[in-house]
Amino acid sequence: MCGLAGLLRLPGSAPLDDPGLLSRMADSLEHRGPDARGHRWFGPCGLAHTRLAVIDTSAAGNQPMVSACGDHALAYNGEIYDFAQLAARGLGAASGDLRSGTDTEVLLELLARRGADLLPELDGIFAFAAWDRARRRLLLARDPWGVKPLFYRWDALGLAFASEIKALLELPGAARRPSAEALFHFLSFDYVPGAQTAFEGILELEPGWALEVDAATGEHRLWRWHRPRFDEDPSIGAREATETCLELLDAAVRRQLVADVPVGVMLSGGMDSSALAALVAKQRGPGFHTFSLAFDAPSYDESRWAALVARSVGSRHHEIRVTPERVADTLWAHTAHIDEPYADGAAIPTWLLTQQASRHVTVLLSGEGGDEIFAGYDTHAAWKARALYRRLCPGPLRRRVLRPLARRLPVSERKLGLGFKARRFTTGAEHGVARSHFHWRHVLSEGAKAQLLTVPGLAAMEPSWSLFERIWDEHGDTSELNRLLAIDLRHHLADDLMIKNDRMTMAWSVEARVPFTDRALVRYLERVPARIKMPGLLGGRKRLLRDATRGLLPDAIRTRPKLGLEMPYGGWLRRELRELAGDLLLVSAPAEATGLLRQREVERLWREHQAGRADHGRALWGLLSFMVWHGLYIDAARWREHRNPGRTR
Repeated sequence: MCGLAGLLRLPGSAPLDDPGLLSRMADSLEHRGPDARGHRWFGPCGLAHTRLAVIDTSAAGNQPMVSACGDHALAYNGEIYDFAQLAARGLGAASGDLRSGTDTEVLLELLARRGADLLPELDGIFAFAAWDRARRRLLLARDPWGVKPLFYRWDALGLAFASEIKALLELPGAARRPSAEALFHFLSFDYVPGAQTAFEGILELEPGWALEVDAATGEHRLWRWHRPRFDEDPSIGAREATETCLELLDAAVRRQLVADVPVGVMLSGGMDSSALAALVAKQRGPGFHTFSLAFDAPSYDESRWAALVARSVGSRHHEIRVTPERVADTLWAHTAHIDEPYADGAAIPTWLLTQQASRHVTVLLSGEGGDEIFAGYDTHAAWKARALYRRLCPGPLRRRVLRPLARRLPVSERKLGLGFKARRFTTGAEHGVARSHFHWRHVLSEGAKAQLLTVPGLAAMEPSWSLFERIWDEHGDTSELNRLLAIDLRHHLADDLMIKNDRMTMAWSVEARVPFTDRALVRYLERVPARIKMPGLLGGRKRLLRDATRGLLPDAIRTRPKLGLEMPYGGWLRRELRELAGDLLLVSAPAEATGLLRQREVERLWREHQAGRADHGRALWGLLSFMVWHGLYIDAARWREHRNPGRTR
């Protein structure tokens, strides 16, 4: 992977009296590409790039890259897995004249011939900026699942864009104002959803979208070039689906093992990463590196399962222990690499894993995406249980008896304990399907946010659950399960998991690849009927993958329940991290000082959590993340002090 940045000067733009701007933007992204750096102006378009060399590590692959005809330039972050086939098909005899063995050059030459029409044919993960000198047009584009990031802002200098927000903050006079709307939604999700970012005036190009700008006129077009197509084929049977899924996943792993540097696997011990490890062993044999995490809290720890898989596939296994002390030491640095408030409990563990992995490999295969395409989350099982629950239990019984009983269950520090699940399920089941799906995921309710926030215009803000309902309505011509998967693909995968996957690995100059987002695999699963993905009355989560890996994985792995990666911050905030969190949230009324939060509400959440009357661990961790971000980016420009320079090899 790499980092890209740039600026397009537009009619009426302010004078640019800063010859070092492109270089500084590239400097801020050095961790994404420690192997080479370049920047160049092409008339009104300036492109900067930092390179992590993965395919053809020679200087022939350095960027910005210029086409053979000299009229096109490209700054690109990602991997096109079928670039050799694309070259043979799209360039013909001209493919023999390529100057490098990189996918970058193939992408550049094909864009020179076909422009944005090429996008639907690309199989890979990417974000790029392509300049067309003859047409004086800039094309920005991002892959369908948001694996690779791309941010932009319209500035007095023109259109600025970059792989990370921090590069846009290098613009002269760049304002650093928090977005109230982003904070409003962050408190529901623990991440900032959609095209908005935590900064006013900075936007994220959404997955599967493109932006083309005419430098001569300033006119631009923003459009969606990819959307999921859940066109179920009733002729597909369970056996065919099982066999085809394994074939397609095997092919995806084979394509994503192509690299001129060492490749390893993030191994959690769950179904998805274990399947990847087994397929890597099948194709390459034993001896490759696998990396897993270990926690002292038993209900959060999967290390013994990861070790079982490692022994099964014969990998060189590395176990990284996550402790509250290591988390505290990493809190500021990991936020400085995310650039936004972000409270996914897997982020810091992924940082620690990649720190160790970067000593051995340059590429890591990740199991992200498996739950979204194979229906593997608890919320998918809850969707089926909801229908049965509402059918068998009359409304008065549900509301007057079962919900009050669930509220009386004790608070537990166990991950997804019975009381937590019961309270979430019985309350969420009273809503429509899309909103219940949101309720089972949300952190703070709309009412809790109204009490906590002091931002202007709060009453006029769209409720966070409406983001789920919008996608639900957009896919109204398919099954309920597929509509839920569409929601998860757009928000949980792209806005949450891929942030962690990209920023935490790139902080250590490691490329994360995600075989479960393979174009052919996803496209096939879009056609598989929902009744096969989740068969039976209550449904079997990830049934296709479990059946497909019979004989490939130990039965103990195939049949164990999903756990998922998260930190036990609920307990840590009561003990090991209590002093640190108390200093950040309580001392000198820091929440009130932001002008966005009510200190008394933060203190109420803190008291209830410390007393064990409620588990506010996720909410408090989110507030803690926001306060760290505010201190690094809004109060002062301190993110530079904590940025990791990356790792050269």
